[in-house]
Amino acid sequence: MSDGQGPNGGVGNGSGKPSMREALIAAAFELFLERGFEQTTIDDIVQLAGVGRRSFFRYFPSKEDVVFPDHERCLADMTELLEQRAGDGEPVTQVCDAARLVMRMYAADPAFSVKRYELTKSVPALRAHELSVVWRYEHTLADYLRRRFAGWSDGTLRADVIAASVVAAHNNALRSWLRAGGKREDVTSRMNHALEFVQQSWGVTTDGTSDAPAQEPEEVVVLIAKRRTPMWRVVREIESTLDESERN
Repeated sequence: MSDGQGPNGGVGNGSGKPSMREALIAAAFELFLERGFEQTTIDDIVQLAGVGRRSFFRYFPSKEDVVFPDHERCLADMTELLEQRAGDGEPVTQVCDAARLVMRMYAADPAFSVKRYELTKSVPALRAHELSVVWRYEHTLADYLRRRFAGWSDGTLRADVIAASVVAAHNNALRSWLRAGGKREDVTSRMNHALEFVQQSWGVTTDGTSDAPAQEPEEVVVLIAKRRTPMWRVVREIESTLDESERN
């Protein structure tokens, strides 16, 4: 996702000076952390950024959206990636790869991501907004999987459950990384571990069978004995049968 964007999704002007979008994001976070989210108005943000109120709404529909400035682009990238892989490869692997786009978005600017995490935890309105964004990611993944599992008797159920599993695994790894301070070298290993768990649990082969390791059938021993046969003799007969089976 190298598209000339700044660390928070803004586009620079080539002179090293932050774009208007980046200036608004920086001003907003400075005020949110200093005064609190609820106490900061859009007028406060544009005044600190040195731009007009109309400029704010050119980039952000609401004050909540300035906290999540990069998700729209990430959702578009995810949709494009899945469209490119519409019929290719193992479907669960594809949605896990798509989820890694979100991880890379956060990892591009760990300091900003940690600040946003700390801010979101303390503001109910931001948590609600974040949940709506997460739902859109999950819906995008599920929509792709429904197309891939079209014709399966449980295709819709499978798609919805796998999409929810991918999002849950991604969020588990992401939040543990953010709580640990957002060390750049740690995020990939955390995310790979979480998503590999999903792939091992739900992956399917090209012929539609599960990709999970097959379990060998357990041996069953049937022994016919008289009702009054002593238990020690029954046990000995079972052991003898098992020993003979192992030798064969």
